[in-house]
Amino acid sequence: MTLYEMLLYFFIYGILGWCTEVAFAAAKERRFVNRGFLNGPICPIYGVGVVTVTAFLDPLRDQWVLLYLASTILVTLIEGLTGFVLDRLFHHKWWDYTGMPFNIGGYVCLVFSLVWGVACVTIVKVVHPVVRDLCLLLPHVLGILILTGCVCAMAADLLVTVNSILKWNRQLDALDKVAADLRELSGRMGENIYENVMDGIEIHEKLDAAREERKEERKEQLTELRLQAEELRGRYRELAERSIRDGRRIVRAFPTMQSRRHKELLERIRARVHEGK
Repeated sequence: MTLYEMLLYFFIYGILGWCTEVAFAAAKERRFVNRGFLNGPICPIYGVGVVTVTAFLDPLRDQWVLLYLASTILVTLIEGLTGFVLDRLFHHKWWDYTGMPFNIGGYVCLVFSLVWGVACVTIVKVVHPVVRDLCLLLPHVLGILILTGCVCAMAADLLVTVNSILKWNRQLDALDKVAADLRELSGRMGENIYENVMDGIEIHEKLDAAREERKEERKEQLTELRLQAEELRGRYRELAERSIRDGRRIVRAFPTMQSRRHKELLERIRARVHEGK
């Protein structure tokens, strides 16, 4: 298989995979959802998976059992490695099979691996021969032009997508930082109020000047803390709205996505996104 053929098949099956994911999501949610990692209409993992299977397992196309077993193992490795790498790069598990039986780290599971095996056998035996014959009808020069446009478009899309995810991660980090600052302020305000209350319930006929001065200082401190807390709450609301807006497509595209650093925060964002359907 030449590089030209590999790229051609990669984009064809990546687009077909995206169409399959979108159709499945539309049937389930009754609306359009872009289920790809990228913004464009392509799921690269499908392209990589099918190209790998067709390139390496074509000699087994007449041996159904071996083809099925090899396809299942190969696609499982690709899915698991892709999920692991994306998790380590972006600190999110983009799909999670943790609730499924016989899963490995939530990246792969037996049920879906068996389904992928059936899909690969179908592609190798039925779909790919048709796709290959159709590609042979495409003039080589036109194919080169189409591939050049597709590669440039996907490279630009990848750059934008990665930048958007990194930006979203920074927003989540900032949200957690503001939430931590608010908790710290709340604790300091509680201590200030407690000290004022304890001063107030001490049994003395007359408060001395020093105690009065301390009370005034605490009042000023409490007022300042309240102002800081209000400013932080406003900052938190602003960041929350931006993170929901920027993360809406990602959350919808990967409904089982889990975050290693912001698990609870991601669940709140997911709930808000679903409320605003």
